[in-house]
Order: sequence, then C-alpha cells, then structure tokens
Amino acid sequence: MSAAIVGLGLTEVGKVYGLRAVDFAAEAVGLAVSDSGLRFNDIDGLLVSAGKSGGLDLTLAENLGLQDLAILEQVNAFGATAGAMVARAAQAVESGQAKHIVCVFADAPLREGVGASGTYQRKAASGYGGHLVASGISSTTSYYALAAQRHMQTYGTTSEQLGAVAVSQRAWAVHNPVAQFREPITLEDHQASRRIADPLRLLDCCLVSNGGAAIVVTTAERAAALSQPAVHIWGWGQGHPGYRWERGSDFGLVTGAVQSGQAAMKMAGITPDDVTIREIYDCYTYTTIVTLEDYGFCSKGEGGPLAASGALGPGGSLPTNTGGGQLSSYYLWGMTPLVEAVIQARGDGGERQVPDNGMILVSGNGGILQHHASLVLSPHLKEAS
Repeated sequence: MSAAIVGLGLTEVGKVYGLRAVDFAAEAVGLAVSDSGLRFNDIDGLLVSAGKSGGLDLTLAENLGLQDLAILEQVNAFGATAGAMVARAAQAVESGQAKHIVCVFADAPLREGVGASGTYQRKAASGYGGHLVASGISSTTSYYALAAQRHMQTYGTTSEQLGAVAVSQRAWAVHNPVAQFREPITLEDHQASRRIADPLRLLDCCLVSNGGAAIVVTTAERAAALSQPAVHIWGWGQGHPGYRWERGSDFGLVTGAVQSGQAAMKMAGITPDDVTIREIYDCYTYTTIVTLEDYGFCSKGEGGPLAASGALGPGGSLPTNTGGGQLSSYYLWGMTPLVEAVIQARGDGGERQVPDNGMILVSGNGGILQHHASLVLSPHLKEAS
C-alpha cells in the first residue's frame, strides 16, 4: 500500500488583508477537500501548521465541524513542516490509522499600512544570543547573510550568481497567475537592488505573504476513485544538523538537505539523475544554491556556476522552482514548493508546465538552516519492491 496526494487548496495569497490565519486555513481546507471530490465527513485526519501570526491550532477541527477524527495534530518544524506533515500523513494512511488526512498551513503576518520588513525580526536574546544581537545580527536575514558570506568565501560564489537564481525564478513566475511578482527582471536589476544584509540584496530575499494552503493525503488505491489524478508519494526524509556557533562548524557550507535528501531518494529508489523537476525552499537565493549542491545536482561550490548557466530557468536542463518560488510567487513556508510540485505532477502548470514531470524533488528548510525535510513525488505509481 502506498500514499498519494489527491486534493489541493490554495487561497488568495499576498497582500490580502482582513482575514486571520484561521480564516485562510478554513478556506484552504475547504478548497482541498472539494478539489479531491471527497466530502468533509470523509476526512478522519487533520494536521495543522501555524506560521508567525499564530492563532491557528487544533480548534480548527471544531471550527470546520470535523468529528470522530482518528488523527489530529499540530506540527511545527518551521519551513520544513510541510514535508514533515506529508510524511506523517503518508505513514498514517499506509498503516491504516486514517483514511483521508488534510495537511494545512496558513499565516497572516502582513498588516495593512505596516511594512513587511519587521515580520521576521529576531527578538532580543539573553546569554550568548545577546552577544549576537549586540553585534548587529538582529534579523533572520542577518544569519542567512553570514551563511552566504561563508559559502562565497569558501567556494568563490558571487553576488551575480545569486542574482541568476532570482532572475531564473522570476522568469518562471511570469507564467504563474497567482505569483505576486510577474514582471521579468535582469541581472542588472538584481545588482541595483538595495543591500539588506551584505551580501544579500532585496532581490535575494523571499516575499512575506498572507494566505493558506492545504492538501489531502490518502492511499493510492482510494485515490484511483477520486476526482484528481493522484500525485504519488515515493519517499520522504528529514535532517536536523544542530550546528553550533563555533569554529569548525559546517554552518553555511553543508545543510541538513544532505541527510534528508539522501533518505528521501533512497526510499524512492532514485538518484539525483532521475529527478526531472526541483521545487526548492528558497527563502534566499543562497538557499537554492546550497540545497541543490547538497542534493547532489552538482558538486560542492558549483551551485553558483550552475545557476549562472541558465540551467534552472525555463528551457534549462534542471527546471527549478517552476512557479517562481518564495522569491517571486508567494511565501507560505514549505507549502510553496509543495503546492507547485502538485501542480506540475498533475500537468496543470499551463505555460510553465515542464514536459517531463515524472520525478519531482521537494525541499523544506526551517530556522537558520536547522531543519530540513525532503519529499519525492511523481504522477506515476511506484512499483512494489
């Protein structure tokens, strides 16, 4: 018995005001259940993930009128949560714990008239953390800038190579009707954008979005009788390196994507050469580069030149973040790459659809490169081993 994604729900995303995270979550769940062809009384499992704004918890089940659930859990691995939820749901339906499980994430950090820049500001800390804040490391971007700097100093990665990631993903977003940014950009535009935390510029950084997304997971056998083509879950894995802020750490050079990617691909019985589409968690352009390296799509230090070659964009040999990713499309933590993977696996990508959608690798990254989750998805049923 194997698991599959059979329903997908995505609310309006971006600068959408007047709704709470719980409102977005309820809408996303309704859309996903309807999309699958199921009814609410068919759902016997709910996995909930709340973002920065909070207000979303297990009471969502009561708000939705769900009863007699076999599984009801709140999951949080930050940006790796979506992958963790899918793995949990897959295990549950494969073991018979539940029949139809919804996984939902929603957030509403944006407020009308208030800038987005402070949304992910780091709070003052005591102890060693206080020294970091006192030194000027006061935001999530500051930490990722340190990681990017280390990668650049070690491997010679350049700002222009980071910019190539932003340019290629915007080229994908041009054809994504739900993307927040759809105007093409050039490398010159990237280089002219203001610095946020050296070496990261504005166009190296992801969006902040309000909205919600949900999927429905069931068995492949049940999926065959439902409305949508099944997106089969071939493999999953996690990796949590626990880097220390001290000399000798691999922080910025190697991430938990190594462990999680190897686990997911081993379960799926594939190698990086078998992957036809990559949906990578791209909170920053640097994150895309280091994750591609850690998954084995190129050697260490070659992620920058790979991006600069044009391989990641439309028409390239390694289609990556085909909806525009979190840099240009929208930011719903790990749901952003997962939603696009489902769209591509179904063949619903329209002008941005990749012809060869046979094997899709999805990544999630949480915290400051601290938590990673990977999924292997396919429109094809995996043969029993």
